[in-house]
Amino acid sequence: MAAIYSIYIIDKSGGLIFYKDYGSKGRMDTNDSLRVASLWHSMDAISHQLSPTTGCSGIELLEADTFDLHCFQSLTGTKFFVVCEPGTQCMDALLKVIYELCTDYVLKNPFYEMEMPIRCELFDINLTQALLKDRVVLLGR
Repeated sequence: MAAIYSIYIIDKSGGLIFYKDYGSKGRMDTNDSLRVASLWHSMDAISHQLSPTTGCSGIELLEADTFDLHCFQSLTGTKFFVVCEPGTQCMDALLKVIYELCTDYVLKNPFYEMEMPIRCELFDINLTQALLKDRVVLLGR
């Protein structure tokens, strides 16, 4: 999974409910991942208020020299974002797949409580399969 560094899911109030690190360099500890999620939630909220257009959906892409951050916000306010290599394509489609997996395996799980950390084995397994499938598409194999 060379193109994807990490995946975050944050709830509507800005709490980190899922984090998975795939990058080999610069691994973050738990506190750093919580800070990144909180910072992203705050920046997104500020962008809603400062946007010159009405109906702004927030920040969808942040491009930096060493990474890109792609974000998808569901209608419920849950944010899904992926940190990946600069210029990586098809991240919007991947974010929607992650959203579908979350609705299928997490939200329909009778033991899951809303806004609690995601601890669902079926979600993890299917997320890994989706990323492997996406990697095949990205690398053209």
